[in-house]
Amino acid sequence: MALDQSFVGRTYPPTEPYEVGREKIREFAEAVGDANPAYTDAEAAKALGHPDVIAPPTFVFAITFKAAGQVIQDPHLGLDYSRVVHGDQRFTYVRPVRAGDRLTVTSTIEAVKSLAGNDVLDIRGEVHDEAGEHVVTAWTKLVARAAGEA
Repeated sequence: MALDQSFVGRTYPPTEPYEVGREKIREFAEAVGDANPAYTDAEAAKALGHPDVIAPPTFVFAITFKAAGQVIQDPHLGLDYSRVVHGDQRFTYVRPVRAGDRLTVTSTIEAVKSLAGNDVLDIRGEVHDEAGEHVVTAWTKLVARAAGEA
């Protein structure tokens, strides 16, 4: 079933705040194999002008993808998640994510396309801190593969 084109431009409510912890940042940096000391050592981060450790650029994916769950789980959109693969991901930062940030994400459907029988869904996640300042925008492309022949 094709995705409902009328959903383009639909914005979902902001998520509850996610508090970014130093330990979560350290665990993520280790998991992706990035030994940048700004991710694990507050003094190294401060030497670079940051108030505390910062997160690797892809750290925010965990927050924005969870927020995109509002879109994915919307029964009226028509997305069959059992057929979904992650097509693309990109980020545009205003500033790095820092330990102590309390971040919310507002998800918006930017595009719904059909290509060769596959449904393609583009979701934009706007991430703001507790003061309402814009931190990063994340774009997620999901591809719902066409059903195979019986």
